[in-house]
Amino acid sequence: MSGVRIQRLATRLANQIAAGEVVERPASVIKEALENSLDAGASRIDVDLEGGGIQLMRIRDDGGGIATEDLALALARHATSKISSIDDLEAVATLGFRGEALASIASVSRLSLTSNSADSVSAGMTATTEGRDMAVTVSPAPHPRGTTLEIRDLFYNTPARRKFLRTEKTELGHIEEVFKRQALARSDVAFTLRHNGKTLHSLMPATDPIARERRVAMICGSAFMEQSVALSRDGGHVSLQGWVGLPTFSRSQADLQYFFVNGRVIRDKLVTHAIKQAYRDVLFHGRHPAYVLFLEVDPAVVDVNVHPTKHEVRFREGREVHSFIFSTLHRSLAELRPGNSGTGGEAVSEDSGGAGSWSTPPQQPGMGLGLPTTDIDRGGFSGNQANVASLTRLYGTPPQRPGDAAAGDTQGPQDAEVPPLGFALAQLHGIYILAQNAQGLVLVDMHAAHERITYERLKRMRDEDGIKTQPLLVPQTVALSAREVATAVEMADALQALGLVLDATGDEQLLIREVPIALMGDGLEALVRDVLSDMLNFGTSDRVAAHEDEILSTMACHGSVRANRRLTLPEMNALLRDMELTERSGQCNHGRPTWVQLGMTDLDKLFLRGR
Repeated sequence: MSGVRIQRLATRLANQIAAGEVVERPASVIKEALENSLDAGASRIDVDLEGGGIQLMRIRDDGGGIATEDLALALARHATSKISSIDDLEAVATLGFRGEALASIASVSRLSLTSNSADSVSAGMTATTEGRDMAVTVSPAPHPRGTTLEIRDLFYNTPARRKFLRTEKTELGHIEEVFKRQALARSDVAFTLRHNGKTLHSLMPATDPIARERRVAMICGSAFMEQSVALSRDGGHVSLQGWVGLPTFSRSQADLQYFFVNGRVIRDKLVTHAIKQAYRDVLFHGRHPAYVLFLEVDPAVVDVNVHPTKHEVRFREGREVHSFIFSTLHRSLAELRPGNSGTGGEAVSEDSGGAGSWSTPPQQPGMGLGLPTTDIDRGGFSGNQANVASLTRLYGTPPQRPGDAAAGDTQGPQDAEVPPLGFALAQLHGIYILAQNAQGLVLVDMHAAHERITYERLKRMRDEDGIKTQPLLVPQTVALSAREVATAVEMADALQALGLVLDATGDEQLLIREVPIALMGDGLEALVRDVLSDMLNFGTSDRVAAHEDEILSTMACHGSVRANRRLTLPEMNALLRDMELTERSGQCNHGRPTWVQLGMTDLDKLFLRGR
């Protein structure tokens, strides 16, 4: 490079370089165009495509439009109406703001921008440009109030870029995903998507809760809405609302995860970690949760200008945001208990793989059963007579369980008397409990259910008594980076609350002096490294609790009723009552479902009744 002079890049080349950051494929264009339409106040947006968007993308809205004198400027680089000072940039409230998108798109396509900011149709104007010379031509074009952006032959002048595009079907799939995200973010706006003349999506505005749920169901599938829980929490300067899928409605891949910050869809490792941590105790290994969540924060405390595509953000108070997201989801998932309300109370289909109906205490205050719980110290169920006595006190007379009915008598307890999981009928092969409730048949994996009950009780005992620690007889030296050591010093109090007492003995060295008793043994160095890594990335760590929980889970597994253990009806009913009172009782410690519901409709289908 010696002797080569510095020169200013040509406008066209500069725009094409910028296009490499902003315009990856047709879906990138659609994202930028939809954001501009929403920022313009559109109440309806229509998208028409040809050839997966490669041949044609037309986005039309009924927003405020662009003034005639600003039309050519809208296609210039670094021209925007959305920010004018550094103060605006530090509290961005719009989706688009960089002023690069249209110029970048125009540099790699044949583009026309038609708009009208007046009420008269005749006042419309169009600006056209091609990527060759970037010259803009403005001429009259009748158009109602709003804007139409038309992009043809994407990457026609950059064949190397065009070669990287995939098939029409693949590119259309990416566009559909972008379309769905924006339609979820703004349920108050009507959206239409057409491809090669065929309507793929037509979404009417949704302004009330039922309509919003209907839109989510149309985009994410009705199964998601049936197997999810609505949550809403206002923390003053931050709020979170939306839907989280039941742990048993998990996915083999992370393909049903939508998270929005102030209406902007984002992918953020802090958010992902908080959600993953909330599901840690209830999700089966290798599965991914499903969710549609909306976080609202003061725009001044979130930086959306950290990535050209604006997919990533940076929170000023990342630790507090992480804690808020985690605690909201953790509490919502913990409060799920068997019940007759919640996600609709319908039976689980064979392919949903989930537990039956649920309720959350905010929707349905406590069950009020007042039944004795199992005695884990004795390794099984106890107080059979006391259980019967409690049932007598609750219902007035000993309830007639289906298993107690006389031969030929099919009359069970009245629906009003039946608890959510009903009453035990029998035990199947020493593994499953069969029970009848108001909806139909309940099947319970007795070991998995008792394992969760025992596990939650052990965790509660641990949390009430605090983490027991023990000094190491010989403190263990750990070599770390200077950044990790500085983090350990800064977060010393938080680490001590986790049961870890660490001393810095140099810029790149720590001594492990004290650890939780439950974690004594090998692997301490790896644990400390992992905890400090979490502290660096997320400002918090649940590694110690996770390791302790693994130990408690193992203890609970060994302390729970085993397969082939014969239980009496009172013992089985005691287990059902415990499940109704225990947090996260829909899954065992390993994320497997503990019970399923077969409604009368499902049973009738099995036997072709009513056909």
